[in-house]
Amino acid sequence: MKAKYIQIILFLFLIQGCKSILDEPVHSEFAGGNLLTTEPGIESLLFDAYSWSSNMLGPQSQHEIKRAEMTADILTQTGGGEHGNATYLLNFTWDATTNDDNAFMWGSCWNAIRNANIVLDNIMNVENINEQDRERISAEARFIRAIEYYDLWNQYGGVPLRKSTNDPLELPRVGDDELISFVIAELEDIEQILPAPGNEPNHGRANSGAVRAFLTKIYLNTMQWQDAADMSQKIISNGYYELYPDYNEMFALENEQNSEFIWVRSAYTNNEATSNTCTATAFPWGFYKALDGGIEGVTQQGWTNWASQYRLYDEFYFSFSPNDTRKKRILTKYIHANGDTINLLATPDNTRSMKYPPDPNATGNMHGNDIPFIRYADILLSRAEALNEIQGPNSESISLINQIRSRAGIEDLSLSDYNSKDELRDHILDERRWEFWYEGKRRRDLLRMGKFIEFAQSRGVTNAQEFHRKFPIPQYALEANPLLEQNAGY
Repeated sequence: MKAKYIQIILFLFLIQGCKSILDEPVHSEFAGGNLLTTEPGIESLLFDAYSWSSNMLGPQSQHEIKRAEMTADILTQTGGGEHGNATYLLNFTWDATTNDDNAFMWGSCWNAIRNANIVLDNIMNVENINEQDRERISAEARFIRAIEYYDLWNQYGGVPLRKSTNDPLELPRVGDDELISFVIAELEDIEQILPAPGNEPNHGRANSGAVRAFLTKIYLNTMQWQDAADMSQKIISNGYYELYPDYNEMFALENEQNSEFIWVRSAYTNNEATSNTCTATAFPWGFYKALDGGIEGVTQQGWTNWASQYRLYDEFYFSFSPNDTRKKRILTKYIHANGDTINLLATPDNTRSMKYPPDPNATGNMHGNDIPFIRYADILLSRAEALNEIQGPNSESISLINQIRSRAGIEDLSLSDYNSKDELRDHILDERRWEFWYEGKRRRDLLRMGKFIEFAQSRGVTNAQEFHRKFPIPQYALEANPLLEQNAGY
């Protein structure tokens, strides 16, 4: 994550094939034979696992957003070479052969898992390391492996459960429940091993707060309501995290290391391997100067403006309360390079997200804004939802939701407004849409609340079926592993 990624692994292995060129032995701690027996060497591999987990390489920085919101009721797309792949998401026509690596993450998850397993298989061979650091590095590797299996589950359900590089190359899938049970057990086991938030060696490395946040989300998304309520309360009671005062400024580059972001996908300015490319697909064609969207007065600084255009549905834009400040990061007006003032609302489904405002120091598409994966606001709304599922409408759930609404500048809810669990659940679904748009949450929220297929069909996607609740295993993965079975329906 925020640790500087050391991309040396492949290089070292290639060097091994050129030994005959060198007559003099290499005594570096990064020589191939020493790499996994030194602390810097094992940490370099750990950092590479973090990098694969974050997966911010070019267009892949938008994969969570694209996958979760083009299949839902927030985001549509037009133009560019990407349109063909986007159409599969919008129309629910994806299959194993149309798997888009900028939306469905298979390979990057397995690369992170592979590197984490190499760390775990070799950590006991590391020399001159104190045992506390050995235990922490091992726990970090287990954390990365666990959250990557969770990401795979979120897309595909059960997958092969590979716990060591010594496992057979071909493994069958495990069931959804077995995979989630493994992830939960791993996270619960390392919760007390990892440092408290703020005490990790570098910003962006795993800590106990991140573990609890992932457990909260996993419990919630597997409908283990009491566990979700308890774990979210543990985070709230700890007092380390809090809501950032200004919703819109929270996503600006200068504010990214804030008290609300619990876990992020890190980006770096002008670093092609780890950058945020959201503005490249959000800027409308011919963009010169913003007239709203929270970036009023910002002019084009040579940033990339791709032909692929990510556009927000009008229904989503107009669903906000008029005074809701959370929609201020939506661009509706700009000055074109030819001098014309363009009203994006004059064209259907054409407003644009400026949630991650342009990085003034960026060149091309390489902006440095982190993309949050779990925020403290998510913990508050997760507890509100879990309590509602346990006991129906209650004063604490209403109070938690009102914390979010207060920051957004809109009126409080009243308990008397909700007569049933279903009514409050529906409102929480709406509140989450307004709060977490362009953060890649919508698909899973709809799945959890049983609305994913229903909402797709209501948008006119008539071929949306229950089997679309999971994505297909990529065809190339099926061909590489004969024991791997495809999801039903594909």
